[in-house]
Amino acid sequence: MKRKAQELRDQARKNNEEEKRFEREREKKRISYGKELIEAKRVLEENERKRYLALKQSEKEEEKRAKEKIKWKLEQDKLERRGKVQMPLKSPAKQSVVQQKQISHDPIMSVSKVELMSECLRSLKRNHMDNEAKVRRAFQTLLTYVGNVARDPNQEKFRKIRMSNPKFQERIGGMKEGVEFLELCGFERREEFLYLGSEKVNMTLLNSAGSLLKSAITNPFFGVFNRPKEEI
Repeated sequence: MKRKAQELRDQARKNNEEEKRFEREREKKRISYGKELIEAKRVLEENERKRYLALKQSEKEEEKRAKEKIKWKLEQDKLERRGKVQMPLKSPAKQSVVQQKQISHDPIMSVSKVELMSECLRSLKRNHMDNEAKVRRAFQTLLTYVGNVARDPNQEKFRKIRMSNPKFQERIGGMKEGVEFLELCGFERREEFLYLGSEKVNMTLLNSAGSLLKSAITNPFFGVFNRPKEEI
């Protein structure tokens, strides 16, 4: 009887030791899994950070190229105006008042307009962040309008948008920033249309608008953070 009781105690102790060993092994696995999870999260965050930095760098380089094109265009406009009024390059002070007025009326795309266009797109995305699909569709529609004019500026149908058109209303009409962007591109309100006169087509401005829209479509961080304006 005593031997039987001893055997039961030994068996109970053995079972208890087995349970403790099992618990220790399970705890080791839990700790190991936790470490692996933390490491995987760290790697994921690091990859996301690198991707974000790469996108920001790409956007910065794209904007830099656009600004360089604008600078070049401004210099070309200045040279053309000097040629029209026969103004020596080193003696701008000798221009007549009439010549100065003539120069001031020449259409010039300012860098500030490109910045306004960029801010317009950022505002559109920020104000409609709850509907990412709608924002993306709006950007793509704006790119289509701008791209059509840039590819074939002589086609009046590309320079004339009926604001009552159901597709326009669905994709752009409900977003004032979208209409403002088109107006910055040169479109004007004429009764029920947004119209871009052939004499007001500015290819440099349209190309800059296209670059901004492509960046807005491809860069998931576009408009999420406010960027300080860069001086040119």
